[in-house]
Amino acid sequence: MATFSSSSSARCASSSPAFSNRLHHHRTVSSSSSIRFKQRFPGCFSVKQSSKSLHLQQDGASTMKVSPIKDDNPAKILKDGILSVPPVTPPEESIDIAKFDFDKENSTVSITVVGASGDLAKKKIFPALFALYYEGCLPKHFTIFGYARSKMSDAELRTMVSKTLTCRIDKRENCGEKMDQFLERCFYHPGQYDSQENFLELDKKLKEHEDGRVANRLFYLSIPPNIFIDAVKCASTSASAANGWTRVIVEKPFGRDSESSAALTRSLKQYLEEDQIFRIDHYLGKELVENLSVLRFSNLIFEPLWSRQYIRNVQFIFAEDFGTEGRGGYFDNYGIIRDIMQNHLLQILALFAMETPVSLDAEDIRNEKVKVLRSMRPLRLDDVVTGQYKSHTRGGVKYPAYTDDKTVPNNSLAPTFAAAALFIDNARWDGVPFLMKAGKALHDRRAEIRVQFRHVPGNLYNKNIGTDLDLATNELVIRVQPDEAIYLKINNKVPGLGMRLDRSNLNLLYAARYDKEIPDAYERLLLDAIEGERRLFIRSDELDAAWSLFTPVLKELEEKKIVPEYYPYGSRGPVGSHYLAARYKVRWGDVGSEQ
Repeated sequence: MATFSSSSSARCASSSPAFSNRLHHHRTVSSSSSIRFKQRFPGCFSVKQSSKSLHLQQDGASTMKVSPIKDDNPAKILKDGILSVPPVTPPEESIDIAKFDFDKENSTVSITVVGASGDLAKKKIFPALFALYYEGCLPKHFTIFGYARSKMSDAELRTMVSKTLTCRIDKRENCGEKMDQFLERCFYHPGQYDSQENFLELDKKLKEHEDGRVANRLFYLSIPPNIFIDAVKCASTSASAANGWTRVIVEKPFGRDSESSAALTRSLKQYLEEDQIFRIDHYLGKELVENLSVLRFSNLIFEPLWSRQYIRNVQFIFAEDFGTEGRGGYFDNYGIIRDIMQNHLLQILALFAMETPVSLDAEDIRNEKVKVLRSMRPLRLDDVVTGQYKSHTRGGVKYPAYTDDKTVPNNSLAPTFAAAALFIDNARWDGVPFLMKAGKALHDRRAEIRVQFRHVPGNLYNKNIGTDLDLATNELVIRVQPDEAIYLKINNKVPGLGMRLDRSNLNLLYAARYDKEIPDAYERLLLDAIEGERRLFIRSDELDAAWSLFTPVLKELEEKKIVPEYYPYGSRGPVGSHYLAARYKVRWGDVGSEQ
């Protein structure tokens, strides 16, 4: 079985020398945001392929050798009857990049985590940066600075960060040594987020570590949205790179509605160009979301089926089995629709439904996503169901209601659950319901895309299936988390003399197929931001189109003070979500006897 790979190891091996070749003034647009290693150096490679190996050569000097994977046993039947495939050892790769003419010694990248004492920085950002360093993905010269209002020394920051660092499962050697080396590159500067003087002090420290090299600077704003603009203003005017690029990663929420989002964008653009702003949605960095376009556009069996002619409905499901748990104050101001549906699920929907882009360039992909969002029918209140979890006792344990949280008002109407039916009014998807469902304190934890295909017309085996035609419907499931997998539900004959049909799964379970640990989404997105790759970040017109869909119904919910349907903690959510699906002749795919 031939394997074509663009693995993180190949990408990371190429990233360090690539930095000095990508330097430009921070207000200059990068040459191509979707460039990967081979694409960055057109003309440098010739491709030779034989039945045994694939070679990428640079004037005969540099080669990448990918050994094919033997597939003597392409499928094995597991105990539960699910068809699966054997584990695969990633191909060995070697890249000799020493002969590329790079000025490696004269460039550096400084990464400043603004809000370094917060949970996101401690639990996600610093561990992701260490993982990139551990995998060899960061440039030779880099410095990491924490910036926050808390008084802290460099040593105290390192102690705080070290508690959350872990090494890759498949590369544990020299773990302690690597941690020490990484922590030596971490420093701290206390300061106010609106203080030009404090940011000038930060700038002075950054220059000391940059040591006269061409300086590139990345600021990660891990702070509340109400202080975004102050921090951006100070960073841009007092701590921008003088001779390299400056980029700013902005965390959601990007406003509460169209008006506040547009105001935030206008304010950001007073100090930054659009190409400097990286609006991060970590769900777009997840492995299965990244694989979505590969699955569709590189497999002939799927692309012809990707339309209203064959697809009956598409479901985007997000479920958590815990409540707000300490985030009640923040969550009550936004609710589940703003927190999950308007960004995570809608972005995945746009990727799923877009037309084939002209290329893998970031702007080509984002152009197609915007077309999808602009083609969507305005969301009506009748097509939305909201819910809020209430207290429930199960197994002798009492679980709290949402309003039991001390940071939440007793009369709060903020939805912790929402379901919606959306439609795309274009030739490909006309009439196909796209159902979204997101909730907290539900019976399990999952995030998945479920594609339910139409019934077979004039099915010869209807009498063998029975009256429930849904049991005979093919379904493609892309499980984003947990236990990442892709599986296709098909009908087949049960062995024996009779004619009895059964529903089975053709299953790609990532843990069984690949023995390499899946990178965290923040690792991918941080590396993309450093490299100037914008494909997985949200453009301002995407944001405008997304908010234009949800703002009217959000305002209607709040102005009419719609009371959410209450559901017990740990249940499957409000009954109203099932009535909503039934209105469009759909059954939620995650509530059947076989999921």
